Amino acid sequence: MHSPSEPSPIRQIPMPHLRTNVPHRTKPFERGPVFAGAVSLAGMAGYINVVVLGFFNVPVSHMSGAVSRLSIDLTTSNHPDLIVVDSIIGGFLVGAVVSGIVIGGQKLLPGRRYGLALLMEGGVLAGAVALLRAGNPLGVALAAMACGIQNGMGSSYRGLDIRTTHVTGTVTDLGVMMGHWIRHRRVPPWKFVMLLGIVTGFFAGGLTGALAFRRFGVTALAFASAGCLAAGTTYFAWLQRRTARS
Repeated sequence: MHSPSEPSPIRQIPMPHLRTNVPHRTKPFERGPVFAGAVSLAGMAGYINVVVLGFFNVPVSHMSGAVSRLSIDLTTSNHPDLIVVDSIIGGFLVGAVVSGIVIGGQKLLPGRRYGLALLMEGGVLAGAVALLRAGNPLGVALAAMACGIQNGMGSSYRGLDIRTTHVTGTVTDLGVMMGHWIRHRRVPPWKFVMLLGIVTGFFAGGLTGALAFRRFGVTALAFASAGCLAAGTTYFAWLQRRTARS
C-alpha cells in the first residue's frame, strides 16, 4: 500500500511499435513451385520403384507390398528373400528417421533443409547403383532408404497432405473430393489438380523407369540419383535467390 502523499509507481506500458520477441513468420511456398516439386518427386519415386521391381520383385517406395512379401517368406521359409525384404523395410524406416532429423517439421515452409534431404537421397541412390551392379542385393535396401528419405519429406501444405512415394492415400483423397463434389460441397480445385498431378507423375515415372530398366538394367537408377542431386542443388539456388529478394 502507498500512502496518499506518496506518488504512485510509474507503470511501464509497452509501446505498440516496439515489437520484441515476436517470432518471424515464414511465408509459405507459392502453389506453382509446390505443384512442380510434388509432381517431380512423385515421378522420381515411381521411376525408382519400377526399376527396383525389375531387379527384385518387391516395391521399395511403399511398404505394403514388402510387408505382405515378408508374411509369405515367413510361411514358406524362404530365407534368402526374407533377409532382403527385412532390409527393405529397415532401410525405408532408417531413411524416414534421417529425413525427420534433417527436415525437423511437417509443414511445408521455405528455409527447411529439403535441399539437403534431396542431396542425401541422391547419394544413397548412387550407393544402391554401385551395390546392385556388383550383384549385392543389399543395394535394394539402399533404394528403399532413399524412398524413405523422400517420403519423410512429405508435408502439410495449406491443409493438404502431400506424399510422393505412394499413391494409395492420394487416390483415396481424390475419391473423397469427388464424393464431396457430388454432394455439392465446395472443394478447392487446386487441391484436386495437385493430387491428380501426383498420381500422374508417379505413373509417368514408373513408365519411364520400365523403359530405362529394359535398356540399362539396374544402372538406370543412376539417372534417378543424378535427378535428386540436381533437384537438391536447384533448391539451394532458388532459396538463395528468394532470400536475396526478401
